[in-house]
Amino acid sequence: MTLGAYNVEAENPQSLAKFWSELTGGTPHPGGESVYIAPSGERGFALFIQPFNGPRPDRQSSHLDLTVPWGQRESDVARAVSLGAVIQWHVLDEYPHVQWTTLADPGGNLFCLAEHPPQD
Repeated sequence: MTLGAYNVEAENPQSLAKFWSELTGGTPHPGGESVYIAPSGERGFALFIQPFNGPRPDRQSSHLDLTVPWGQRESDVARAVSLGAVIQWHVLDEYPHVQWTTLADPGGNLFCLAEHPPQD
């Protein structure tokens, strides 16, 4: 089983697709009001961004956890912020096997950028 695409809704799918394609390196493919972002390479993932079909829920029930190489999280967080993301919180000392930053994309969807220390 593989992930076909992670789906999100946005007020402006084209604008949010610009953010995600720049962050992930994926290629956007507009289709009507929605945008499909093809994966960047064989280890990438696809996104499907469509217009809102109702009110945004008060609580987001799922989100992307993206892993970056150890020592790269801070620079990738800074890059995401430069593209329009907003830092929500950092979890740096809670678990020995991972530290992460939770951000919101320009549409308000949460995602995390995590790094795992090298194994001995």
